[in-house]
Amino acid sequence: MMKALIVGVRYKEMNYDLDNSLIELEELCKACNIEVIKRCVQNLDKINPSLYIGTGKVQEIKGQLDNLDLVIFNEELSPLQVKNLTDILDIEVTDRTDLILRIFEVRAKTKEAKLQVEIAKGQYLLPRLAGMKEHLYSQQGASGFRGSGEKQIELDRRLVSNQIFNAKKQLANIVKQRQNQRKRRKDNEMKVIALVGYTNSGKSTLMNAFCLNKNKQVLQKDMLFATLDVTLRKATLPNKRDFLVVDTVGFVSKLPHDLVEAFKATLEEVKYADLILHVIDATNSSFELQKQTTESVLKELGADDKKTIIVYNKIDRLELDIYPRNREDRIYISAKKGINMDILLKMIENALME
Repeated sequence: MMKALIVGVRYKEMNYDLDNSLIELEELCKACNIEVIKRCVQNLDKINPSLYIGTGKVQEIKGQLDNLDLVIFNEELSPLQVKNLTDILDIEVTDRTDLILRIFEVRAKTKEAKLQVEIAKGQYLLPRLAGMKEHLYSQQGASGFRGSGEKQIELDRRLVSNQIFNAKKQLANIVKQRQNQRKRRKDNEMKVIALVGYTNSGKSTLMNAFCLNKNKQVLQKDMLFATLDVTLRKATLPNKRDFLVVDTVGFVSKLPHDLVEAFKATLEEVKYADLILHVIDATNSSFELQKQTTESVLKELGADDKKTIIVYNKIDRLELDIYPRNREDRIYISAKKGINMDILLKMIENALME
């Protein structure tokens, strides 16, 4: 297992809670099989454009790197920052975005998810290639005729650009198939509800609670990004009408823009759904921030005006004698224990009938 030091900065213009964000960063590290040994936090007026942190703090970190494999920053670093920090610290330097991409790369199972991750990873790598090379060496051209040939960095850029282009081309074909499937569902008047929410909020568990066929159940696991692939399952309302449930990739704070862009084709299922269930982990102390994160991604997708039911999940873990009062647009449930699932189904039925 690799060992790491994580770095966070508390600055004036930040719009999130650093302590909770660093706890989440440790969870991302754990998902990448990286053990966090040390944590370093600095208070700054603003981010240092060349090093992210102050020069004194960089030297302080340099003195703490014995028996460590990498340094991980809580926010996405610029290519210049990666290069400068790597040169000074003489150790692998990476960031939160890279960790998320690593997790997605390992968890992607379907062709579509793999292509989406490949596009996002390529777009992240492209501007950083120069900083990743210790030496730029030239290919040997034919003596006396072609000169020194192309630099390796140029070849790498072309290779990555070609990979992105090919992946986008293949993804476009899958998107076309998905649009045809969507059209068939509309022709058959099949209603669709989409599950959205923060990673590990219990969307897959809720989907399995809807889907009574045990052979069709999806993976549910207490970990970040257990589900990357869009899955559709048939379920039945109290009035005996069938509907489709779409499970989507979970969100996370500071979700890489390239990743959102790459997964837009998949997340379009949300845009065309008849109803959205926004699933929230009621046991998480930062659930309000997680709610805002999900809402901002929905806005980016153009799905923020959809009819939505807020579903507070995992209430079986809360120490409450009386569960909070359900309302027309929100409900408190436990998908795992089946608490209030009958009420949720009735709410879905009423919303779809409208």
